[in-house]
Amino acid sequence: MEAVQRNTLSQQVLEKIIHLLMEGQLNPGDKLPSEMTLMHQFDVSRPVLREALSSLETLEIVSRRPRGGTFINSKVGSSPFMAMLSLSINNVPAVIEARMTLELGLVTIAAEKISSEQLDKLQDTITKLEAKKDNDYGHIDKEFHRIIAHSADNPVVEGMIDSLLISHEKTNSLIPFREKNKTLQHHKNIFSALEAHNPVKAFQEMYNHLSDVRDKILQHTSEY
Repeated sequence: MEAVQRNTLSQQVLEKIIHLLMEGQLNPGDKLPSEMTLMHQFDVSRPVLREALSSLETLEIVSRRPRGGTFINSKVGSSPFMAMLSLSINNVPAVIEARMTLELGLVTIAAEKISSEQLDKLQDTITKLEAKKDNDYGHIDKEFHRIIAHSADNPVVEGMIDSLLISHEKTNSLIPFREKNKTLQHHKNIFSALEAHNPVKAFQEMYNHLSDVRDKILQHTSEY
């Protein structure tokens, strides 16, 4: 393992580990060396290393076991989208665009395939959102998008959905202010398009929703 420069941050350590995985020098199921060994090999401090490992754990690339060490997850080899997301997790515009790319494709397929049961579940999230008295509704929003993604019912894109949900959490955490009524209306519009099994309308309504989220986040981040 090559040492990284002293002036780098945890993101570069994360990228080093991902590259080792992608190059086959690390494999699913492998146990990573100890913290002290990794600190020496990458030439970084313990806080930098731990931040990188924490990010890898959030992305489900590694699992840390108490007193057992850190292991590459066995499913990583079949989740290349997760690995690619981890390389760009702090590139906010790229993460937003990746989320839009995935969701806009999924919602059009969902419009053709969504079942009555799944529509009922979507309606339930809308009812819960409508009943919320505060702006703490991120988990409801995530469930709404999760149901749509799974209703596309395509095994090829199954590996993308976990990445989609992680990118959702990333973008959700960056929204500077929430407008529950606007979100609620967006969800209702998307639901109506899905209920009518109209892929074009579903695409348009999802785009309206996600572009609003994008504008809020990018406007906020550009101020810093």
